[in-house]
Formats: sequence, C-alpha cells, structure tokens
Amino acid sequence: MQKLLASLGQVSAVIGAQWGDEGKGKVIDILTEHFDVIARACGGANAGHTIVVDGKKHVFRLLPSGCLHEGKPVLLGSGMVIHLPTLLEELDLLKQVGIDLVPRLWISSEAHILFDFHKDIDAALEDRRVVAKGEGIGTTKRGIGPAYMDKAARRGIRLERLGEDLRSELQERAKDVQAQYGVKIDVEKEVQQLKGAESRLSKRIVDTTNLLHTMLSDGKRILMEGAQATLLDLDHGTYPYVTSSFTTAAGALQGLGLPPRALNSCIGVAKAYCTRVGAGTFPTEVTGETGDRLRERGGEYGSVTKRPRRCGWVSIPDLNYSALVNGFLCWNITKLDVLDEEGSVPVGIGEKDGKAIFKTFPGWKQSTRGITEFKKLPENAQDYIKFIEDNTGIPVRLIGTGQGREEMIIR
Repeated sequence: MQKLLASLGQVSAVIGAQWGDEGKGKVIDILTEHFDVIARACGGANAGHTIVVDGKKHVFRLLPSGCLHEGKPVLLGSGMVIHLPTLLEELDLLKQVGIDLVPRLWISSEAHILFDFHKDIDAALEDRRVVAKGEGIGTTKRGIGPAYMDKAARRGIRLERLGEDLRSELQERAKDVQAQYGVKIDVEKEVQQLKGAESRLSKRIVDTTNLLHTMLSDGKRILMEGAQATLLDLDHGTYPYVTSSFTTAAGALQGLGLPPRALNSCIGVAKAYCTRVGAGTFPTEVTGETGDRLRERGGEYGSVTKRPRRCGWVSIPDLNYSALVNGFLCWNITKLDVLDEEGSVPVGIGEKDGKAIFKTFPGWKQSTRGITEFKKLPENAQDYIKFIEDNTGIPVRLIGTGQGREEMIIR
C-alpha cells in the first residue's frame, strides 16, 4: 500500500473507465485515509456512490464518498450543479449516524443551483424524445441536463447569489419555462427551499479555487473524486447517450480550478465485467439468463434511480480509449467475485460490423470473496487480470473481491 500511495503524489484523481457504476466509491473510501482533502468537481445528484462500512450501506449522490472520514475537508467544485434540498438531506442522514459534515464542507460560490423545475424540464424533454424517436436517452430525470443548459445559456443562478431575493427573477423564468416546455414552476416553493439552504449553508459557500490552491501550497494531499465515467463524458463519451458534464480527469481539473500540471496521478476504475444504464451502444452486452445472473449477483440496480442496469463483458478497446483520454497510472478492477460462478468469461477485444469480437477465458468456479492477496486468487482469475494488464499496458494495482472496505487486493 505504501508503494502505491507514494506513486500517487500530492494530487490524484479516481475516474471511471466505463459507463459509471464501476464502484469508485470503495477505492476512494480506502484512499481517503491517506489524503487530506476530498473534492468533487462535476455533475449533480445523478451520481450514486455506495460504501459499505461495518456492514452498513451508505449512498451518496452529491457528497463525495470520502466524506465518511472524520476531519477531512470536503469540497464541492464549480463544475457541479447542486440541488440544495438533496444536499441538505444527505447532510441530515450523515448527522443521524454521528457525522456532522457542515463544519468541514466547502461549496464553490461558482457552482450552479439546480432547481426543482429543472427536474420537470428534464422529464418533459425525455418524453418529447420518446414521442419523436421512439426512445429517450435514458436520463435520470434529476434535472442535470437542463441545469447545464441554463449554465451554458448564461441564465443559470450560481450559489454566490444564495442570499439574494430571487423571487422576481424566478417569476420571469416561470413564464419562459411554461411557454417552452409546458412546465409550471412553483416559485414560492423554490424560494422557500433557497431560504432553508441559506440558513444552513451560507457560511460554507466560498471561492474554492483559491482555497484549493492555498491547500496545495500548504502541502495538503488532494483526492479528486470522479462522478459518472469516461464513456459518459459530454465530449468523449458515446454521444448523444452521455451525461451533461465532463467526467474525465481533465474535466475534474476544470471543475475544481486546478491546472493540468497539478495532477500527479489518475486511477482508472473498471468492473471485472461491464454495465450500462439507459440507451446507447453496448457491443459487449449480454442478455437473457447470463445477463440476469450478472445483474442479480452484482446487485446491478441504480443506487439513485433503482433502475436495472444492462450487463455485459469487459471491452479492452473501451478500457484503452479511457486510458488514452485520462492517462491512467493503474487500474482498480472491481467486483471480481461477481464472476465466481461463471463457467467462462468472455472479453471484448475488438469489433467488426458493429459487433464485438470476444476472447473467452475459462471461469474459476470458486469463491474469491474477501481474498486480499493476489497469489491466493484462483489461477484462472489471475490469468484474467493479467490479460487486462497485458492488453492495456497498465498495471492492475487494486482488485475488489467483495462489498466491504476490507475486501480489496492491493498490489
């Protein structure tokens, strides 16, 4: 572990290499013990980080999973769109288990407020897509896209304005929203939610860019926590079936106001198989009995939406693409134990005419659950991991073998 930590440097990012839900939260939770500051850069409450500690499951949507560690400052960056009632709900849930995060929480004054009406617009736009094309893009309907639309159109409202009287501005906005989308804004409800958030969070809203740079100058180690994943990136993902923010390491730097030279390392996280939520290409997808088995063994249901995830196999070309975009130092391969009952494990190694070309490995048909040493893995499981290393040119340093924090191989 010490050798791995030394290689990460002062600023490290943890980034998903597939379509999200790779299990980033667990490695972040482990690494947080060795970093001083935990920062999330982009996205909103469409994320879902699940951590199991002492048998208790914790699910976060806006807060980074590293927030469970006492004494660590937590930053929400300018690249985020923040639904304030959801944030307050998460803070309350933490307080119920004895964690008061507010005194060590810092929120960028440049982050945008996501309102309830953004969720309604999201649903209306998805319904329009279904009517026009027969299918939507699979949005979570959490309002993320419409909030970023307002940001790009320069009509969004940033957290620096939380203390202002925004009633008249929202009333004007309500007219436009009604005309464009047929959505009614409950202005009074929005105003009351703003007031409730101001009373609790106004002192936590600061210039996080300057704060982060001060922390850097003071020698603090910073862990940047990615949300969603590379193949959902607005620029580099499988457009248009993507999220509305920048989910790569470069996007994390942008969303926190850090220069490229600040990043010392980046860990790529990928499942030992693969999943995807919503519509869009998925050449290595498997349906029927095998897909159902992976879904049930892996618990592949959205931690935020509860939607069943599409399941399939690892794609080496996708991993190589994500590595190319992010510059991964090493891999964290998660949920290896989900494959324990498979008689064979296919791996996508290419495509022809839009269909995946597979190399099939023999399964190991024995439990890897809870194993913490690579040499104790079944030989076929070791061969599978080595194939990923050999065909991406990137070492696998961490291997998840169960849900618990301690169920991890660190090489």
